[in-house]
Amino acid sequence: MLPVILTVLGFLWWWPIGLILLALFVSRRRCGSWRHLAYAGDAPPVDWDHRRDRFERKMVRMQEKMEIMRAKMDRVRGHSGWFGPPTSGNRAFDEYRSETLRRLEDEQREFKDFLARLRFAKDRAEFDQFMAERRHRPIEPDSSPAERRD
Repeated sequence: MLPVILTVLGFLWWWPIGLILLALFVSRRRCGSWRHLAYAGDAPPVDWDHRRDRFERKMVRMQEKMEIMRAKMDRVRGHSGWFGPPTSGNRAFDEYRSETLRRLEDEQREFKDFLARLRFAKDRAEFDQFMAERRHRPIEPDSSPAERRD
C-alpha cells in the first residue's frame, strides 16, 4: 500500500518523480517474482522458446485473419457492395479488364510454380553433386572415425 501512496504523491508533487517511483516499484515487484525462478535451477528466468512460439502462433492467426478479410473484400468488390459498382460504365471494357486480370493472375500463379520448380531443381542438383563428391572421396584407412567426419 505504501508504494501506491508514494507514487500518487510523487505524481501530485512533480510528475517525473511519480513516474520514477512507479517504474521503481514495478521493476522491484517483477524482479522479485523472477528471483525464485533464477534460484530454482530447473527453468530459465524467461522462457524465450515459449515466447517465440507464442509470437509465431499469433502471427499465423493474424495471417489467417488477413486472408479471410481479403477474401471478404474480394467478394464485396465482385458485387455491387459498399464501394459501389466495380464497373466503368462500358461493359466491353469491364469484360476486357476482368479477362486481363484473370489472365495476369494465372500467369502470376504459373510463374510462382515455375520458380518453385526451378528452386527445387537447383537444390536437387546441388544435393546430388554433394552426394557424388562424398561417395567418391577416398577414405584413409589409418585415420580415426572422428577425423573422417570432418
